[in-house]
Amino acid sequence: MTPELRLQELKLSLPAALSPRGNYVSYRRVGDMLYLSGHGPRLADGTCRTGKLYNEEDVARGYDAARLTALNLLATAKLALGELSRVQAVVSVFGMVNAAPDFVLHPNVINGCSDVLVEVFGPPVGRHTRSAVGMGSLPSDMSVEIEMILAVS
Repeated sequence: MTPELRLQELKLSLPAALSPRGNYVSYRRVGDMLYLSGHGPRLADGTCRTGKLYNEEDVARGYDAARLTALNLLATAKLALGELSRVQAVVSVFGMVNAAPDFVLHPNVINGCSDVLVEVFGPPVGRHTRSAVGMGSLPSDMSVEIEMILAVS
């Protein structure tokens, strides 16, 4: 089953790939590697899911933001590749969480992104290396920002 069919089966849809908000590109392909710039939980109207995470009660909100961010990353990957079946492996994910200094559940938040990637690509392709770290702030007060590296054909 193709990743696009898995998205339909999961009742998930990719948003339109949005343009960068600065002097950089959303993706860069080098050989068989595709590097995706940091993406946030941007909605179709260009706004983001925002807010700092403070405690365990905020994890579900952050997890949902990371899921939305994964869909934004996949939209950019599809723009770059034409079809997601060209993804051979999700190599690495770097997740940043807009968190209070004493927040320690960053991995639980970034699991939202990781779970989408495994659901869409299956474990052999979707499982990846990962970092999940806290930041004192993120651009536009986004709750998460995530970068991704893919091996592609």
